[in-house]
Amino acid sequence: MSEKKKSGFVAILGRPNVGKSTIMNHLIGMKIAAVSKRAQTTRKKIQTVYTDERGQIVFLDTPGINKAETKLGEFMYDSAVDTLKTADMILWVVEPSTFIGTGERLIAELIGKTVKSSKKTSADNTGNESGDGSDTGIPVILVINKVDTAEPDQIEKAREAYTSYMSENESVTFTNIAEISATKTQGIDELLQTIFDNLPEGPMYYDEDTITDETEREIAAEYIREKCLRNLDKEIPHGIAVIIDKMKTRPDGSLIDIEATIICEKDSHKGIIIGKNGSMLKKIGTEARREIENLLEMRVNLKLWVKVRPGWRDKSLYLNEYGYKK
Repeated sequence: MSEKKKSGFVAILGRPNVGKSTIMNHLIGMKIAAVSKRAQTTRKKIQTVYTDERGQIVFLDTPGINKAETKLGEFMYDSAVDTLKTADMILWVVEPSTFIGTGERLIAELIGKTVKSSKKTSADNTGNESGDGSDTGIPVILVINKVDTAEPDQIEKAREAYTSYMSENESVTFTNIAEISATKTQGIDELLQTIFDNLPEGPMYYDEDTITDETEREIAAEYIREKCLRNLDKEIPHGIAVIIDKMKTRPDGSLIDIEATIICEKDSHKGIIIGKNGSMLKKIGTEARREIENLLEMRVNLKLWVKVRPGWRDKSLYLNEYGYKK
């Protein structure tokens, strides 16, 4: 008789710039999501898959939850909320701080609603409302990231602050608390084991070789946008989108030709993205090409253009065209 496997969908939540995408990339052992210190680095749900002898975890990386100020912001918020509806577990990523601000409180409220909803569903399905363990709701794991930047007593105070807040305000008890440093890969293996320990037995949703449902085009666009985020200053990256216009392997198989367009909101931004004598655009292209070549394991000829679309983040037509579809 074969050993039963664990499986499930795990939503990764957190306010912007707490390291959700870095954690997910390290958990699966491959860079799929764009990573930078900028807010709004992740704009839509990115689904990745980790499979080993213990079972299969489908990670759902969500946009950072914050107050929406544009239609793109609304899309990002709705994407995070919708992800919770399909999750079997929640990882709430925070920093080692006792400050629980507006973003954290909003996330706590969403988690509270999700747990209460899962309790009700469990009770409806089993007819058991006695609180004997069958209606405890989905597991919620608090993940304190960046512990390499904090002293042990600071980390302990953060644990106490979040545990107390969730208990008092949302009536939620954390299933577990993990302390990690994603950039140092500290605690990643332990976090994986904790996830498997708390997932139900279930089927494999994907074959064992699947790492993501993102297409190569989508990942290439993420890599290009990441290099924009890393190299450009101030508010410019927030108004950038990237679309792949062409991605085709040459008949002799020698390399892949990729043509992509960087969308921005202002003519002045276009000039900065291109740079003096095209220097910035060349730098973005060179850095992105290297990562795309590592992904595709072959040479890439990457050509970039820049177009201005004023106010695209508030226009549904452009949002749909650039892949931000509800």
